[in-house]
Amino acid sequence: MQHSHEHVRVPARVQRQLLGALAPFALATLIGLVVLWPGSVPTLEGRGPPATELRATIAEVERVECPDIPGQENFRCSRVTARLEEGPDTGGSFSFDYSTGPNTSQIEEGDRVFVARSDVSPDDLPEGAPPPPEYSFVDFDRRAPLIALGVLFAVVVIALSRVRGLAALGGLAVSMFILIKFVLPSILDGHDPLAVACVGGAAIMFLALYLAHGVNAATTTAVLGTLASLLVTGLLALIFVGVSSFTGAGSEEAAFLQISQQQVNLQGLLLASVIIGTLGVLDDVTVTQASAVWELYRANPDYGPRALYRSGIRIGRDHIASTVNTLVLAYAGASLPLLILFTVSDRALGEILNTQFVAEEIVRTLVGSIGLVAAVPITTALAGLVVTSGNKGRARRKLPRPERKTGRMSEPEYRPPRREREFWDEDRLSGHEVPDRDRRPQDR
Repeated sequence: MQHSHEHVRVPARVQRQLLGALAPFALATLIGLVVLWPGSVPTLEGRGPPATELRATIAEVERVECPDIPGQENFRCSRVTARLEEGPDTGGSFSFDYSTGPNTSQIEEGDRVFVARSDVSPDDLPEGAPPPPEYSFVDFDRRAPLIALGVLFAVVVIALSRVRGLAALGGLAVSMFILIKFVLPSILDGHDPLAVACVGGAAIMFLALYLAHGVNAATTTAVLGTLASLLVTGLLALIFVGVSSFTGAGSEEAAFLQISQQQVNLQGLLLASVIIGTLGVLDDVTVTQASAVWELYRANPDYGPRALYRSGIRIGRDHIASTVNTLVLAYAGASLPLLILFTVSDRALGEILNTQFVAEEIVRTLVGSIGLVAAVPITTALAGLVVTSGNKGRARRKLPRPERKTGRMSEPEYRPPRREREFWDEDRLSGHEVPDRDRRPQDR
């Protein structure tokens, strides 16, 4: 795969050094995948009688009065008839009750839904227990709009990025495969969630970055920057999750896991969520920084590591400012219903922030943000050293010494403001003409 920065020549010696630095991490990832690969995934205990999900279509909706339940005075209720589209009773119909809140969309005729057919035998029921309904409503069938949205997403990505967009979609598919086939089953198999997240995250990073951006020195630099930043993130998460006395059971889902899947380490699961949640944004930051340094060097090959670092850091500051905000809004958006409940509750802000669920999100956000901030100088410095490694033996032009006026009444030598000096020096170094407005008054 060819990219615009590939023609910047990186010596073979430096490329071997990059691969040598990366090799231990790649080997550790492979060993981790073998050791932590899940066996048989345990099933969810206590899920009730077995049932088969079938497709159905809503044939009739009759509005009825809701039962007199406190807090549900404004609810809307319906008696719904559904026609089965598959299964042994295809073409048959059954009815069920359906209710929604006042600002929630209602079920309508023609909606496609999933229903559950109970497979429990009367002989399997406890004595005196009423038999469950043969069919019950499960959820709406959303596959058609989801597929359409997925196709639209793929078309937009490929139309803009072409081959690289297709490779990025391949990386996305690999990421989902590793999450579904390795990370989640391995955690359910009782392995340490932090170790699983580190191994799975590293595997995702290697495959996704090299698929999307090609096997070259710039991508390897971004990978090394991501690994270093993940190490910082993992250490900080380990420290602050420990000292904050998190149990990991801050949500209903985690509490249910504690009951039904006791082999899962919930505190480790919290650490794993920090690693996985930060990884996707880290990839974006490190790849952007490495690409920015490569492009800056292509624009001016006279730049040294120091000038590249200064310019790259300026780009990174803007990127980090927006990325940190992205993390905060992402976590807030995922927890919006709960945040609204906290808002209407009669509790002080300090009490709300101290609750385990909110405190977990604060630690996730701040630890992940520190990892992102660390990624900018690490990746920028490494990229500056790598991209200029081919210029070690080339003579560099020196800055011309400014002429100084001596004498009592001579004008002092003009120096631009501090924030403009690096641009002044870089222009003088590259032979560019200094604008007239920046000249000393006596030289105009």
